[in-house]
Amino acid sequence: MPDPALVSHVVATTSLTAGEAARVIEDVIAFHAQPVEVYVRARHASLKAYGARNPEIFARIAEELAHRVVAAPELSERQLRRIVYG
Repeated sequence: MPDPALVSHVVATTSLTAGEAARVIEDVIAFHAQPVEVYVRARHASLKAYGARNPEIFARIAEELAHRVVAAPELSERQLRRIVYG
């Protein structure tokens, strides 16, 4: 169960019930708890599915990583490629 104060805050500022707010908070925490490698692989696959090309994908992922709640270390395109392709 997430922090009760946070659940209360979300309930007070939205139309969600306490149970719904707790599930949303848990989903957000799980999303941000993903290891960098898992995020990079999933994001690469997602962008590739929409037809993006690798140079664009790696630049976008690098930018996104810099703005995550707990910023990942700065990774070069080569490091990102290694995460995706091994």
